[in-house]
Amino acid sequence: MRMLQGLVLAFFSCLAHSNAYAISIVYQGFECLSAVNTEDPAPNNGTPVQSRFEVIEESGDGIYRLNLTGGIPRFVSNDRTVCIDKATAIGYSGIPEVDGLPQPLDAIDATGYFDGEELIIVTSSLYTDLSARRNPFSSFTTSFIFPFTNTLIFKFNSTTSSFRLKKVVRNRGFVHTSGSTNSITPFFETVLPSFNKEAQDKPVILTPLSTIEYKLEK
Repeated sequence: MRMLQGLVLAFFSCLAHSNAYAISIVYQGFECLSAVNTEDPAPNNGTPVQSRFEVIEESGDGIYRLNLTGGIPRFVSNDRTVCIDKATAIGYSGIPEVDGLPQPLDAIDATGYFDGEELIIVTSSLYTDLSARRNPFSSFTTSFIFPFTNTLIFKFNSTTSSFRLKKVVRNRGFVHTSGSTNSITPFFETVLPSFNKEAQDKPVILTPLSTIEYKLEK
């Protein structure tokens, strides 16, 4: 078993250094019916999608730069239902001079660590509801911005050459500004590093009841 684990490590490293090949781990599922409600794992069974992490660079000491497309599995405690969340897991990006409004992304960078037995992947994304507006009497409000961080912990299965998802540590923050240029206090800023179900709570640690297995592909 240790020999196979070593071969997988070498395989990751070799393919990451090659311009001709790429290695990925892939999970097949269905897009989430509710794009933004992370507490709703109901799938849209008419929209199949792949969650794919592709190795783009080997950085040494078991650390890999990855590219995520499709999204990541969404599930909640005490429920076997699973969907693939793209809206919040991949999110938005934008520079006003270049993009105008922020645009939904098709892919984001991720970072992975693989020791031959466990694979840990961390992703970070930003979701916006694009609700910024200026109201009468010089009042204004920005969009509601939600930073997301997901840490996925996998166990390598040497028999099937696959990675089973064991845990997800999910955290959602919150950033919002409102105010009025006619007010003594023109800005009201809310910045919360953690706002999953209520303000200033803790990151959510989730264990899937269903088997979520990523297959190794090249």
